[in-house]
Amino acid sequence: MLLLALDTATPAVTVALHDGSRAVSESSQVDARRHGELLLPAVDRVLADAGVRLDAVTGIVVGVGPGPYTGLRVGLMTADTFGLALGVPVHGVCTLDGLAYASGIDSGPFVVATDARRKEVYWARYDDVRTRTGEPAVDRPADIAAEVEGLPAVGAGALLYPETFPDARGPEHVSAASLAALAAERLAAGEELLEPRPLYLRRPDAQVPKNYKVVTPK
Repeated sequence: MLLLALDTATPAVTVALHDGSRAVSESSQVDARRHGELLLPAVDRVLADAGVRLDAVTGIVVGVGPGPYTGLRVGLMTADTFGLALGVPVHGVCTLDGLAYASGIDSGPFVVATDARRKEVYWARYDDVRTRTGEPAVDRPADIAAEVEGLPAVGAGALLYPETFPDARGPEHVSAASLAALAAERLAAGEELLEPRPLYLRRPDAQVPKNYKVVTPK
């Protein structure tokens, strides 16, 4: 097993190569505006550091979000392209699950929250680092305060809103190494992973105006 993992659902552009037991190379850069510019050089760097050619990869792991439309699609389109070019499977993993897995929290329950902008967070609740108790959601922190009261919280979203998440902690952003480790564990157990399709949870910021008139030539 040699998994190439990547995620662009958060401000981090993160890539890792995982051999089924450990991450042999990884790279993470935080820049919410340069996902498309930074991702492929990061892939090249990770492969070069490991001394591995791209065609040695046996599977792709990609974070499916939730995340903002523009950043998230960069990673998913790149993962799909690699999968088609190499003829290898592409496995999706919820980005929040990767953060939970990397949290190091010994026992739950706890919450993972990332920044959804618009004064909202993407979040989910976990019983332990491997077990999410419901579907990810997007909400204003004040609206979920009663649901998360007293729980430790992981991620940049939690750190942004200490009034809702007073026990906030890192990591702030997901790492591809944690996504790959979680995927490798699930694959070894014979579990099915997600389809590599985006988990947006809401419409993109850019939309066609409601009163847009289509003009066709006569």
